Amino acid sequence: MQRVEIYTTRSCPYCLAAKSLLTRKGVKFEETDVGADPNLRMAMTKRAGGKRSVPQIFIAGQHVGGCDDIHALDHLGKLDKLLAG
Repeated sequence: MQRVEIYTTRSCPYCLAAKSLLTRKGVKFEETDVGADPNLRMAMTKRAGGKRSVPQIFIAGQHVGGCDDIHALDHLGKLDKLLAG
């Protein structure tokens, strides 16, 4: 299983939906809450190619996008392949 990183904030419903999808798939992920730390959000934005919204999700160090993106990958049958490596 590939390393999964997700940048979130506490009150974000999209973050909860993305984490729920990963949890349903049995994926362990590293979560970083960027809500209270502007330096963490700046680091996330840089890694995500300028995107400031949450969640921002990385699989094996590769930026895959946000909640809609990860659900779209799952719908297309591509998420499991990315997670497996």
